[in-house]
Amino acid sequence: MKIALAALALSAGLAAAAQAQQGPGPMPGPAPMAAPAASKAEIVTGIRKAIAGNYVVAGKRAALDAALAKGLKAGRYDVADPGEFTRRLNEDLYAVAQDKHLSLFFDPRLSAEIAGRGSQNDEIEDTPFFKTMMRQRNYGITEMKLLPGNVRYIRYDGFGWTGAESKAAIDAAMAFLREGDAAILDLRGNGGGSPEAVKRIASYFVPAGTPLVTFHLRSAAPTSSTSEAVPGGQLRLPLYVLTSNRAASAAEEFVSHVARLGFGTLVGETTAGAAYRNEHFAVPGGFVMSVSIGYPELPGGGNWEGKGVPPKIAVPADRALDRAQQDAAQKLAEKAQGPQRTELEWTAALYAARATPVAPARALAAYAGRYGARTVAVENGALTWQRDGGVKSAMVPLGGDLFAFEFDPATRVRFTGEGAVTGVIIERADGSGNPVPRG
Repeated sequence: MKIALAALALSAGLAAAAQAQQGPGPMPGPAPMAAPAASKAEIVTGIRKAIAGNYVVAGKRAALDAALAKGLKAGRYDVADPGEFTRRLNEDLYAVAQDKHLSLFFDPRLSAEIAGRGSQNDEIEDTPFFKTMMRQRNYGITEMKLLPGNVRYIRYDGFGWTGAESKAAIDAAMAFLREGDAAILDLRGNGGGSPEAVKRIASYFVPAGTPLVTFHLRSAAPTSSTSEAVPGGQLRLPLYVLTSNRAASAAEEFVSHVARLGFGTLVGETTAGAAYRNEHFAVPGGFVMSVSIGYPELPGGGNWEGKGVPPKIAVPADRALDRAQQDAAQKLAEKAQGPQRTELEWTAALYAARATPVAPARALAAYAGRYGARTVAVENGALTWQRDGGVKSAMVPLGGDLFAFEFDPATRVRFTGEGAVTGVIIERADGSGNPVPRG
């Protein structure tokens, strides 16, 4: 079996998605091997050759070549550190092409592997090392957890694909989501990966046979991706997909499907705008050049290159999870009754206050003290609550003298007293309350 090299490049979003601004980065692996000696002229010549014969936007090839020739002649690349060399060169490439896949990185091991194959196609053999690496990272699915309100959360850091193993990991993750009342898929750190992984996950949210995307690669005939049948059929629950400006490539393909087909709500930031399909080429000196060699086309035309995909709910990436939990709890509360409705409304209020902090009625120090067997303290600019011998909990101000517990939305604390605080009432979503005097 073979794996598309684009999956190698961008499913390294497990470690290198943050480099999406400059294109895909190196795959983490064993201890680095020594790089073969090469002059900067030899390295740049190899890069120019890879771009001239393969770059997807033919009209930019000459300008890219000229920029590299200019940088070489001016001595801009005469630095010993590989990291600084790649930074300068990638800066020059991006200035011309604004292409987040077009980039150089230093990886002597991968460079030697590509050179040794004698072919510069966009596939690599399914090596034991690659499969082991993907297994150790659970095929990109790095976290699954249950959130208040039976909201199921998955953090997916790379659309890695090894075939049956990746499919099984995705199917298991989707089975976890199936039992939820709402789901959150976190792609904020996802640099991309394989269209096969995109297709597998999208297939859980749209009918089988739904057209997804067509890829145009060099002179080859276009290839189309269509959703497939999955175990248990479609998931029919509210879906929230968290995005950031680091979500790129295959992650953006999935996000585009969410927006276009309407099977979820995008929360966070506009994505990176990196649509092109890339291929890796070995160049002298242990370097690898990522070159865009094709582009995707969504049904109806167009893609996300250079513009990204905007969210429906725009918030800074670091607040996207709280905002999604707020919206999910609000929607679920509308369908609930009794104490369950109250608990969901309280959950929504908690995450609203986390997403957009509110000030309490008094200075935090005014609340600190003993309340029966409980201690309220100020730590790092926030209140904490701890029962004697118990676990310390952070408190989130909801406005006035009302606070929630960060990890227990069903319980609140209301401080009481005119002027000075004289006590608290511990309120619960079932309507019960427990007054406790101060001291």
